[in-house]
Amino acid sequence: MRFLIAPDKFKGSLGARPVAENIALGIRDVLPDAQIEIAPVADGGEGTAEILSHALGGEWVSCAAHDALGRALKARYVWVEGTQNAVIEMSEAAGLQQLTVEERDPTLTTTQGVGEMIAAAVSRGAGHVTVGLGGSATNDGGLGVARALGFRFVSNDFELEPKIGELLKLTRIIRPEVTALPKIVAAADVRNPLLGELGATRVFAPQKGARLEQIELLERALQRLADIALRDLGCDFRDQPGAGAAGGLGFGLMCFCGAELLAGFDVVADVVGLKEKIMRADVVITGEGRLDAQTLEGKAPAGVAAMARQLGKPVYAIVGETEEKGNAGELFDAVFGLTGPTVSRELAMGQSAKLLRERAAEVARTLR
Repeated sequence: MRFLIAPDKFKGSLGARPVAENIALGIRDVLPDAQIEIAPVADGGEGTAEILSHALGGEWVSCAAHDALGRALKARYVWVEGTQNAVIEMSEAAGLQQLTVEERDPTLTTTQGVGEMIAAAVSRGAGHVTVGLGGSATNDGGLGVARALGFRFVSNDFELEPKIGELLKLTRIIRPEVTALPKIVAAADVRNPLLGELGATRVFAPQKGARLEQIELLERALQRLADIALRDLGCDFRDQPGAGAAGGLGFGLMCFCGAELLAGFDVVADVVGLKEKIMRADVVITGEGRLDAQTLEGKAPAGVAAMARQLGKPVYAIVGETEEKGNAGELFDAVFGLTGPTVSRELAMGQSAKLLRERAAEVARTLR
């Protein structure tokens, strides 16, 4: 029996490759003669650069940048010599994990460091830049990126301060004199538009520390940014699925960098040759740390499952925990969770390697 193991990371516990390796061990515990191929995946969130680096033969390089609160740091991105490709994860410079709970405030955080990373890759000679949009601490619509790349945001000829609330005063966006950028692909891990009930602010800003009274300010600021960008730059991407990714960075990269916005899973699946790998398999196993409503809206396990279904292959999910059971059966033949009546979330995170092996063995026994 031929298995393809194609999970995403278990955030806060294990990366996608160790997850896959432990699942493989569990399969072999029950089916020692099984043929197993490992193909870790991602969807534009954290871990995307690692997956693409392995597939493309890239190396990690560093550059000077600033975090979401403007503090200097060294950010890493993947550089592929020969093809001059760069793979950036926005969370390296503007990630939520870099801030303490007390520091989280999307009225103050900025994507400036992401723009600095893009500029560094361009200075190195990048001919193609992929930007993964997951894990952001920001809600600035790409304002920080644009400023780092030379765009000016003014109110009646006065330069605005680099804060999202200042956009309420915005009257004009001025392009830089030189805007020569390579092809940029924005790899989104969600499909949310920029504005509205399903937009960047109302869905994600509370997770980034926004208080109730700040939500309306942030929404109005992004509305103003979109309106002036339409008038001055001739771009209107506010309703495009994924524009709201990373606090509107999807929108900003399209407007200010001419980026192509793609589903992050599709970008990764194409590079790693996932379709061909699924075609060779008899059984597909995927997974991630948490199966919930967002999983079913374009995250990596849903992408793996949909592709397996199209190719007529059974697909199983091993997840850390799940809250979404009603629709899971439409995608997966079965879902196996690490948590349970006797296994708490904390215990599962601490013993994820062991539990992954045990759950994979359960999958194998159902197929024996």
